[in-house]
Amino acid sequence: MPDRTVSDVIVAGLSSWGVEYVFGLPGTTCLGLVDAIRRQDKVKFIKVRHEEAAALMASAYAKLTGKVGVCLTIAGPGATNLITGLYDAKMDRAPVLAITGQVKLQYVGPGSFQEIDQDALFNSFCVFNKTINSGRQTIELVTLALRHALLERGVSHLAIPNNIQKEPLEADIEPMEGRIPDLRISNTGLIERAVGLIEQAERPVIIAGWGARDQRDNLITISKRIKAPIITTFRAKGIVPEDSPLSLGVLGDVGTPMARRCVDDSDLLLVFGSSFSEKTNIPRKRTIQVDIDPMNLAKGFPIELAILGDCGVVIEQLLDNIGERETQTVSGDFRTEKREWHAQLEKEADPRDAPLRAPFIFKVLREVIDPDAIIAIDVGDNGFWFGRNFLMESQTLLMSGYLATMGFGLPAAIAAKLASHDRQVVCITGDGGFAQVMGDFLTAVRNDLDIIVIILNNSELAMISVEQMIEGYPKFATELNNPDFSEYAISCGGVGFRVKEPGELKDALEKAMGAKKPAIVDIGTDPGRF
Repeated sequence: MPDRTVSDVIVAGLSSWGVEYVFGLPGTTCLGLVDAIRRQDKVKFIKVRHEEAAALMASAYAKLTGKVGVCLTIAGPGATNLITGLYDAKMDRAPVLAITGQVKLQYVGPGSFQEIDQDALFNSFCVFNKTINSGRQTIELVTLALRHALLERGVSHLAIPNNIQKEPLEADIEPMEGRIPDLRISNTGLIERAVGLIEQAERPVIIAGWGARDQRDNLITISKRIKAPIITTFRAKGIVPEDSPLSLGVLGDVGTPMARRCVDDSDLLLVFGSSFSEKTNIPRKRTIQVDIDPMNLAKGFPIELAILGDCGVVIEQLLDNIGERETQTVSGDFRTEKREWHAQLEKEADPRDAPLRAPFIFKVLREVIDPDAIIAIDVGDNGFWFGRNFLMESQTLLMSGYLATMGFGLPAAIAAKLASHDRQVVCITGDGGFAQVMGDFLTAVRNDLDIIVIILNNSELAMISVEQMIEGYPKFATELNNPDFSEYAISCGGVGFRVKEPGELKDALEKAMGAKKPAIVDIGTDPGRF
């Protein structure tokens, strides 16, 4: 082997662009890259048990940090296994770089062992997709892949043939500084128009989406200034503490009744960083929308004012130009309705029911989860109940938004713990979602990641059962035969607890959180809804 190879240059370049982890599996067509990671100490290789989990980890890491998430695997089946996780990143606009090996150049074309048309496979969803066919292309193509992922907030893919990985190369990829423009643009004229609309409005409402996730203090300040309540999308749940007088909760399918009524009653919506998902269902009315993505602005229908720019920059400019509103815009009716809604959630959390009901489980979880924890939720009934019944304080929520892929919770929790070692990380999942990726609980054990996995185990694909009922079909193929997940945790080298009675729940959760090891709390729940 030469002293420095194409693979060495690529790994060093990733590090210079802020990459800390590469999630993946080693194999014949990526061994040069894997060995380059082994021979340095800045980028850590996180070996997974399935490539889908690697891509989901990269996606979750990118969503949480804003940095490029990277996954790596072999040609052929390794590449195809990445697709679900990469589509999750694509649809939620997370910057991810997928690197796949490829068969040696001289074997490309005839259909050799594990050769597939990777260009065609990745072209359908990647913002950048190239094969490095010689060492001379390395610097430019790697840099372009990283730039496209960050600037277009999407998935880049590089295929690197096995023999190219091992070619000698004495070069360096320039670091990110100076290569990424400042996109936090705004427009003074538009700010003046926005201030005018806000001052004219009698019942303005703020809707905060994922794009405003870092703007808690600014949102609270402008909310107080213009006396407007804050309502969030599901992905942005918890941007403002939900027990705050300023918050009316989530808008949408798992939202609160007062949020929907307040939005419907408003005469101006200030929408920061929301993509206007059909699940949120923001109505067509007078709107000021702020987003860094021009394609999100006025996406579904014409609006009064579209401002292209960073939410933080725009809110600060609004605060510099808008005065204090004296009259209260939120009627007492909404505050009363909020108190009644929270009382309803408390009433639903009956500690006497066994199997345990989801409202009680989430009431207890709220009592024991750290206020600044990262919570990774899965897709299914567990996510529905979390959205409806868990009142967030200052926690950060990670979820699969537009793709809504089952199995997201565990890989996301692993990525979150790697990104934030000092914060508590909790995965809330169902038995169906967890079973799809349960092999990667071993990844948490291997890397000493003390995540807490909460499994709502109802032995059923409960969300699908409800959908069958709504569409008039009989329940079919939704029952699940599960192992004892707590025993599984112990057999993997973690800790496990099984909860069958309400009185056991809080103690089991506190023991799991105090174990400082990967933990599973397997909770027997009722698949029925109210």
